[in-house]
Amino acid sequence: MPTVLILGAGSDMAIAIAREFARQKYNVQLAARNAAALTALEQDLKIRHEVTASCHTFDATDFNSHQAFYDGLPVKPDVTICVFGYLGDQEKGQTNWEEAARIIHTNYTGAVSVLNVVATAYAARKQGVIVGISSVAGERGRQSNYIYGSAKAGFTAYLSGLRNRLFHTGVHVMSVQPGFVYTRMTENLTLPPLLTAQPQDVAVAVYKGVVKRKNVLYVKWFWRYIMLIIKMIPEGIFKKLKL
Repeated sequence: MPTVLILGAGSDMAIAIAREFARQKYNVQLAARNAAALTALEQDLKIRHEVTASCHTFDATDFNSHQAFYDGLPVKPDVTICVFGYLGDQEKGQTNWEEAARIIHTNYTGAVSVLNVVATAYAARKQGVIVGISSVAGERGRQSNYIYGSAKAGFTAYLSGLRNRLFHTGVHVMSVQPGFVYTRMTENLTLPPLLTAQPQDVAVAVYKGVVKRKNVLYVKWFWRYIMLIIKMIPEGIFKKLKL
């Protein structure tokens, strides 16, 4: 059976992705800061889907631990999915550097750090799939979440460059733009129902995207066109909008 590594496995999206890949007969490695909290999911995956599942301690912002974390995995994964993220508080981040740094390091620096490790290993063996969960928020900065959006913009650009580099080694990189998703991270936001996906929608789309070796995946297809329209608004007009 192939193995999938899920980085940031405690989130709603990550749990749904873990269940979907286990359903498709992937062994699952669950990695998160609080690995002990994932033991119930680990056991459920084993019993429900008859796959191997394991929990591993991983901290996205402990950059110096990432190489040792990957080296210590008992089985090296065929697919690595980077799901972790932190929406944070935009207003707080504007005046509190600790909050801004947490948003930036969780969404960008930590992801680059660990995926550099994975990419090096995959390139050496000339196979593997890397999936990064980015955000449409990174496609144009908005006053309501531009610190988070800028970190995701950086991550999207990183994944694009990584895809270009690793293509020549036989390694595939997929960028995922979920759009709005009902999760614990967004539970305090008012989201438009017609534009908002469920975690299971993301999970199924990610699995199908891996199978089809998609380059950029919009979980709900219309987000590609929504963002195209938003990016086409002239800056002179856009800067006056309250978004």
